[in-house]
Amino acid sequence: MLVMLASAALFVYVRLNADLDDRIDASLRSRFEALVDLPGQPSLAGVALEDPEETFVQLLSPTGQVLDSIGTLQVPALDPAEARRATGESITLERELPGVDGRVRLLAGSEPSGGAPIVVVGQSLRDRNDALANVVSSFVVGGAVAIVFASTVGYLLATFGLAPVEAMQRRARDVSLRAGDEGLPLPAAHDEIRRLGETLNEMLARLRAAFEREGRFVADASHELRTPIAIIKTELESALRAAGPDTSVHVSLVAAAEECDRLGQLAEDLLMIARTADGQLPMRPELTQASALLGGVLDRFADRAARRGRVIRVEAEPGLLVRADPVRLRQALGNLVDNALRHGEGAIVLLARSSHDTGEIDVADEGPGFAAEFAPRAFERFARGNPSRSGEGVGLGLAIVQAIAEGHGGSAAIVSTMPPTVRIRLPRATIRRAPAG
Repeated sequence: MLVMLASAALFVYVRLNADLDDRIDASLRSRFEALVDLPGQPSLAGVALEDPEETFVQLLSPTGQVLDSIGTLQVPALDPAEARRATGESITLERELPGVDGRVRLLAGSEPSGGAPIVVVGQSLRDRNDALANVVSSFVVGGAVAIVFASTVGYLLATFGLAPVEAMQRRARDVSLRAGDEGLPLPAAHDEIRRLGETLNEMLARLRAAFEREGRFVADASHELRTPIAIIKTELESALRAAGPDTSVHVSLVAAAEECDRLGQLAEDLLMIARTADGQLPMRPELTQASALLGGVLDRFADRAARRGRVIRVEAEPGLLVRADPVRLRQALGNLVDNALRHGEGAIVLLARSSHDTGEIDVADEGPGFAAEFAPRAFERFARGNPSRSGEGVGLGLAIVQAIAEGHGGSAAIVSTMPPTVRIRLPRATIRRAPAG
């Protein structure tokens, strides 16, 4: 819009300037010819000027002396050199002259016959310059108003036209692949934006269907694996009791039992991930002693820790009660202890305490800790901190911990990399104190 207005202003300015110059030249030529064409010697007798302050007529000798003058011009209009040029031909000049307002355009010449006086007619260019200045100022003011008006109207039209896009963008921030989730809103007009929204909604529907099929497959596979894994674990435990602790078969059976535990844990984790993705993670909160909760995790992993020469310690704040789903919370803590047994070293500490606004449960060990580049993505699904441990876990343990913590309204985080410490934070509403006595 600015370029268009500037181009129009330049065009009008150039054309108006040319038209005004043509009018001034025509007026000067008309007066000049009227004086030159008079029979006999040119005379200013009877010549009248419309505005003596802006126009003038002079008769000059070939040497540049004033013979006669009409108007307020106080000096000869031509110097001697210009007077000699004007003898026998006509010349056009522009200059400042005393007694005349503004810059002056003059036309001078004489009859070819020798001795004829030089006729000089002039006119001030002030009116022309004022007209051009008014045009420029009008375009500046009017152009500014036009640009503001056009910008406002254009902004309103763009806002109205792009409102459906803004609505799609706001909805896209919250869209998910869960069943029943709404797609992108569609505008009423059947235009390109509506067709884009319909295409995106169809893409979301295909993704949602594929996501649901994948979730059902994972859940069904995990559920079906639980029964044969439990049977295998029972048979291995029976074989362990029958083989005795001193036989060569015992070591193999122990290794097989541990791998069976890992397989069972993997099935549970996959089922948990599938339920979390569907938004159907069941929670049955109840008031539980923190010490009893941590003690249950200790009992579960005590034998495994003893076989590895490790120790698990429980440090729970006395009388601390936690309102949470004990099964889910034990599952999260179990994943942390399992990680500590497989990847850590030294004693494993389970610590429960209350803070001013949260309850905190820490799991720490004395191992080498988390790599600095792994810590920011540790809770992502299938994230693995050490590629060399390709055979130890699939990277779901910490993702399960975070899902369970968020299911209770809390969070999970790595609070220290040396020694490695993972903390589950529970909101204040889940923390209680056991009554005294």
